[in-house]
Amino acid sequence: MAQLDTLDLVVLAVLLIGATAYFTKGTYWGVPKDPYAGAYANGNASKAGKSRNILEKMDESAKNCVIFYGSQTGTAEDYASRLAKEGSSRFGLKTMVADLEDYDYENLDTFPDDKVAMFVLATYGEGEPTDNAVDFYEFVMGEETAFSNGGTAEEKPLSNLKFVAFGLGNNTYEHYNSMVRRVNTALLKFGAVRIGEAGEGDDGAGTMEEDFLAWKEPMWVELTEKMGLEERESVYEPVFSVTERDDLSADANEVYLGEPNKNHLEGKSKGPYNSHNPYIAPIAESREIFTVQDRNCLHMEIDISGSNLSYQTGDHVAVWPTNAGKEVDRFLDILGLADKRHTVISVKGLDPTARVPFPTPTTYDAAVRYHMEICGPVSRQFVSSLAAFAPDETSKAEMTKIGNDKDYFHDKVSSQYLNIAQVLESVDKSQKWSNIPFSIMIEGINKIQPRYYSISSSSLVQKNKISITAVVEEIRVAGAEHVVKGVTTNYLLALKQKQHGDPNPDPHGLTYAITGPRNKYDGIHVPVHVRHSNFKLPSDPSKPIIMVGPGSGVAPFRGFVQERAAQASAGEKVGKTVLFFGCRRNTEDFLYKDEWDKFAADLGSSFELITAFSREQSQKIYVQHRLKENAKEVNDLLQNQKANFYVCGDAANMAREVSNNLVQIISEERGIPVEKSEEVVKSMRSSGQYQEDVWS
Repeated sequence: MAQLDTLDLVVLAVLLIGATAYFTKGTYWGVPKDPYAGAYANGNASKAGKSRNILEKMDESAKNCVIFYGSQTGTAEDYASRLAKEGSSRFGLKTMVADLEDYDYENLDTFPDDKVAMFVLATYGEGEPTDNAVDFYEFVMGEETAFSNGGTAEEKPLSNLKFVAFGLGNNTYEHYNSMVRRVNTALLKFGAVRIGEAGEGDDGAGTMEEDFLAWKEPMWVELTEKMGLEERESVYEPVFSVTERDDLSADANEVYLGEPNKNHLEGKSKGPYNSHNPYIAPIAESREIFTVQDRNCLHMEIDISGSNLSYQTGDHVAVWPTNAGKEVDRFLDILGLADKRHTVISVKGLDPTARVPFPTPTTYDAAVRYHMEICGPVSRQFVSSLAAFAPDETSKAEMTKIGNDKDYFHDKVSSQYLNIAQVLESVDKSQKWSNIPFSIMIEGINKIQPRYYSISSSSLVQKNKISITAVVEEIRVAGAEHVVKGVTTNYLLALKQKQHGDPNPDPHGLTYAITGPRNKYDGIHVPVHVRHSNFKLPSDPSKPIIMVGPGSGVAPFRGFVQERAAQASAGEKVGKTVLFFGCRRNTEDFLYKDEWDKFAADLGSSFELITAFSREQSQKIYVQHRLKENAKEVNDLLQNQKANFYVCGDAANMAREVSNNLVQIISEERGIPVEKSEEVVKSMRSSGQYQEDVWS
């Protein structure tokens, strides 16, 4: 046989490829591309290949209004989306919503004066930017901020930038709404022109939603005037298309049944694990620390071996929750979707800048169960938007009244802690609200957010296991038939019951799909990631510390004391370690009661536990009272030994009273005016000597 030369081989190869294409109709390479493979592959892939030039993006999509958000729990993102929809439907603006971490900001000095930028900014922790706003914040607040065309603050490089600002904060924190205040000041310093007031919402006062609604109306009036807009009748314009897929069944391999991204769908999850990409962690241990009639508290050990996740003592662990089956059923039933719960749907943005909040194709059930915050608070604005789709005129009138009347809304909805399905049921339970487009529910309901817990273990002692301490939550509403159940804590309780042999756990009458999508969690795994915190022990273990942590606020201090006990056992010098702990009764809810004795044995005289059992006497005694009783020791440790002072727990009452009492202690013990004492405490906070890990 004659030897084939190179040309012969090339010709044969071309013929073979052509024949294969003809007979297979392109099967081998014509597989439909999953449009979410990149966006949801893992935590970083969503940014890959995308332009970070916001002006380029706006020009490509013909937008004249961008709404940036800095969000930690999803509320700021929700407000940004609502502003975008309202700007488009009421005023004809070409709007887009933008995650602050997706873009660079050096070119803000070239922002055209016929466009407007809105900033919806939450303040996180002790006056810090949210995770997705860190880079933006550091850029605008930097000492040497450099824009693309140069120009110092004196030269006003942002003089063409028109902007709008709204902040989300909590007045129980010292640095209330500091994010929006600082960004507003910085933008004005560089010459930007603000339209309307810089609004501030207050979660601490429970007025966030009403603050937002009251702020936005005068803002729209001024923006309309400055940009020559005309208000028009607002009609619903969907952001997403929802298509039912008759060609796909729920068990098809490409259908997402709750998996957060492509890698999880294909069973090959990989890091880095973060707020976009959870690690499905084994639960190594779970138990109830106490169980009483109306409360119980869980302790869990989460195994992160082999995940490349790491934590430091004082960090937070995020748990990705699943909605309770009872609430999923209620939601689907009232919308008339119960019989279609396993129907496959594809969701796509009708605008190139619209980001679908979960991977598709999926099912109605999976979207509601794993991705939508269906048990979250309801806004008046959302109720108003649903009125047009009511099953009859009577229901429409009631929905309109609820949406428009602030006091009526409070009486009927917010004071009762109703979720959106319960609102619809309260208006008319006899009919299905099947006219409501599923797209408006995707747009109007926040994406379900991870819940953060202070890690209650030491990374020095157990670097591959994260401890969680969580009180299972419920709210009993006076006069209401229902009891509000904590979404995540009851989910964790169900996992604990499953691990201890209950084949069908239903804590407090709630059931959960705890085996996860396609049984990938097998009942004893939980999706998590770690968020690093500034709530840290001093680097020198000989430095004294004072900790105030009643109830589950003791969680991080268990980790602190565990670490110091290990250091003492290893022969290191450990400073005075004082813990103020409070609960109801010594015999009822004394968290880690036996462990403190063991830690005391390791630490010796350097450890001091001071307890406050609020219900063991006629007059309630709390940790803040014990703090004053030990005023001399507290002041001596702070003034003479430069002890660090830590508070963890309720921000609205306990943490505020602890701070006030500390001011009094310093004033009285040092013989200085209260005003001077307040300055001392403020300085302690600024230097990191006084640290808080609190919640409202």
